[in-house]
Amino acid sequence: MFVTPEDDPRSPGGFRDERSLLVGYLRDYRLTIELKCSGLDAAELARRSVPPSNLSLLGLVRHLAEAESFWFREVLSGEAPHPRYRRPDDRDAAFNDAAPDPGQVEEAWAAWREEVQFSEGFVDAAPSFEVTGTTPDGLVLNLREVLVHMIEEYARHAGHADFLRERIDGRVGI
Repeated sequence: MFVTPEDDPRSPGGFRDERSLLVGYLRDYRLTIELKCSGLDAAELARRSVPPSNLSLLGLVRHLAEAESFWFREVLSGEAPHPRYRRPDDRDAAFNDAAPDPGQVEEAWAAWREEVQFSEGFVDAAPSFEVTGTTPDGLVLNLREVLVHMIEEYARHAGHADFLRERIDGRVGI
C-alpha cells in the first residue's frame, strides 16, 4: 500500500456543499501528486519511465505549476501571461526540459506551491463561482468551470503518476 489510511492526508469525502466539494477534490488530487512524488530523488523524478513518452513526475509537477498559473492568474485574474516552462518553440518544455537536477526539482516544487497558494487564495476570495475570466482565444469561463477543469487535469495526471511511479520503484496504490 502506498500510504496507510491513518497517514493519508487526503479527505475521506463527505463534502457538505458545492464549494467544499470542488475545493476538496482539487486539494485531494494535488495531495495525490505530492504523494506519488514523495521519497524520490532528482534522477527518479526526471525519469521518463514509458519511452518514447516525454512524461516524468518532474515534468508533471512543472506542467501543473504552469496549468495553475494559466487558469487562475491569467484567465481568471487577468494577469499578463508569464509561462514558466512553455516556450514559443516548445509548448511541452515542462516535460522536455525536465532534468535530473536537484536545483530544478527544488525550483519546480517551489513554483508549483506558489501557484497553488495563489489559486487557493483566489478561490477563497471569490464571492461566488460566477466570477469569470477570458482565455486568450476569447472563451469566457466561470470559476466553477475552471475548478472542474483543474480537477480533471489533476485526475488525469494522477493516473499518469500512478504508472510512472510503479515503473520507477514498484510502488502502487493510492
